[in-house]
Amino acid sequence: MPSLKDLRNRIKSVQSTRKITSAMKMVAAAKLRRAQEQAEAARPYAERMERMLASVAGRLQGASGAPKLVSGTGKDDVHLVIVATADRGLCGGFNANIVKAARLHIRRLLADGKTVKILCVGRKGRDSLRREFRDKIVDMVSFAGQKRLTFADASGISVRVAEMFEAGEFDVATIFYARFRSAMAQIPTAQQLIPVALPEITAEQKADDKTGPQALYEFEPDEESILEALLPQNLAIQIYKTLLENAAGEQGARMSAMDSATRNAGDMINKLSQTYNRQRQANITKELIEIISGAEAL
Repeated sequence: MPSLKDLRNRIKSVQSTRKITSAMKMVAAAKLRRAQEQAEAARPYAERMERMLASVAGRLQGASGAPKLVSGTGKDDVHLVIVATADRGLCGGFNANIVKAARLHIRRLLADGKTVKILCVGRKGRDSLRREFRDKIVDMVSFAGQKRLTFADASGISVRVAEMFEAGEFDVATIFYARFRSAMAQIPTAQQLIPVALPEITAEQKADDKTGPQALYEFEPDEESILEALLPQNLAIQIYKTLLENAAGEQGARMSAMDSATRNAGDMINKLSQTYNRQRQANITKELIEIISGAEAL
């Protein structure tokens, strides 16, 4: 059984840890509000941009003049998997859940005989995946030490991806990130970036198209020119959205993890204090018995 001095040192150590986790919880809560506002503000624009481009691209599907970002290379042999995680830990299972979803996708592609290349955005994803797929990681982007993400950061990643696609280094690009739902829930999500994923038309939508009023759109300039200009920008916007979603999810997960750690530290302090008091009382009782026994012996 540990001595009273060991128990006192352990209690002081846990109390110091609780102060750290409590401070980290408050910092994460302060950062979460701004990150959540940015993520929620970026969603409508990114989603509308994606739907609009997918609608225009649907008119050119199969056409000879369709941009490569829409039509693809015509093959499905080489896949670029972009894994967006955080640069720091201490945020519960946030990074592990994203990496798990990406790892399952990579294994499935390899089982189908596909070639996989991995682009890691964030050090935690790189550190986890390189144990199994070290030879498949082609690059890593880190924003460690950067206080705020900007559109220029996402634009740099999109330029890198577009250059790889133009050079014929891959056929399909998919990004994995965590969609922010709340401070308690972040949903690992996969989104195909290249070629542009066209929305599926349901039976109800087909019926509405046949029976409902039909809108005619005229494009100036033509659809090909519009897509050529907007597709690279849309790629950057979608990547920027994923970075903002990840930033909000990271702070929410860290706040929840530090809250749990703080409460666990409090429970441990209570248990150690009870053990300390019991052992101290036992030592006092033992000393009293020794004194009484010595007095009676005299």
